[in-house]
Amino acid sequence: MSCGDPHETPCSEVLEAVYLYLDGEQDGEHHDKVRIHLDECAPCLRQYGLEQAVKSLVARCCGSDPAPVDLRDRVLVRIQQVRLEIEHVEFRAE
Repeated sequence: MSCGDPHETPCSEVLEAVYLYLDGEQDGEHHDKVRIHLDECAPCLRQYGLEQAVKSLVARCCGSDPAPVDLRDRVLVRIQQVRLEIEHVEFRAE
């Protein structure tokens, strides 16, 4: 996904790091780059809002259940696969 506008930090890089940003798992420099990008880019901000809502819903519904150790890795791999599929479809549409 890209809004088409030039940014210091590309949309794809921000969206790949959105969960790290949500979880506060980035160092200060990367955190600031994502925050600045989200301030400038409405499409990425919308995606961030969606990811934040999903994270909150999962925490509310499943907060007390321990997840399997490898679940995070599997979810991240699947998210990357879906993003690539979406980019492929968006690329073909243009």
